[in-house]
Amino acid sequence: MAKQPHLLVEEGDVHDIALIPGDPGRVDRIAGQCDSSEVIAENREYKVVNATFEGRDLTICSTGIGCPSAAIAVEELAAVGVETFIRVGTTGALQEGIEIGDMIVATGAAKNEGTSRRYEAVEYPAVPDYDVLSGLVDAAEANDEDVHVGPIASDDAFYAETDAYVEDWEAAGLLSVEMEAAAVFSITRRKGLRAGAICTVDGNLVEGTQKGETEDDELPEKAKNNVERAIRIALTATTEL
Repeated sequence: MAKQPHLLVEEGDVHDIALIPGDPGRVDRIAGQCDSSEVIAENREYKVVNATFEGRDLTICSTGIGCPSAAIAVEELAAVGVETFIRVGTTGALQEGIEIGDMIVATGAAKNEGTSRRYEAVEYPAVPDYDVLSGLVDAAEANDEDVHVGPIASDDAFYAETDAYVEDWEAAGLLSVEMEAAAVFSITRRKGLRAGAICTVDGNLVEGTQKGETEDDELPEKAKNNVERAIRIALTATTEL
């Protein structure tokens, strides 16, 4: 099999489980918590690293922003042998009382994006694999962390999330909004693969705290290392999956 055109990897280059953050910089942060790591490929928004955590071999691959680029990453990783995907990202809260620094494990994602609709009707659910979902919740407990567990929204248009959209999502009981999970869940389900997502809260749209508005020294204590804590949970989950 030839190299995949965007990730530049081929069969044998990656492991069966992959952590998929959006940000290439977060690939390095995840690798930094592993026992060993090796860069496999870098191209465009995609950085692929193989690593070992507590004896478990895994792959880390950035997806870039949004469902279109995340779909490419999932399709190409699946083509060369990845069977389980864990999204490790950030998200904007949609319910009062969910604070910056909290973590959310998704039980499903509303398809407020266009990519998954090219694969299937919007009525088909974008849901994680139960074993990955429960593995993330169990890993949080093992790390003495509390997580919110529930449905989220995946949206294409970051700058078009109007008050009306936010109010509708809030009324529906969705916990937060991000930009990749719906495509990841839909594609892996269709392929008979496994996926889950854990995201850290970096703002609360209902309470008026937008992403990037709060200075680091003003963050609550639990928010200062929230990404590293979510990474640790995801890595712990890999050891049991």
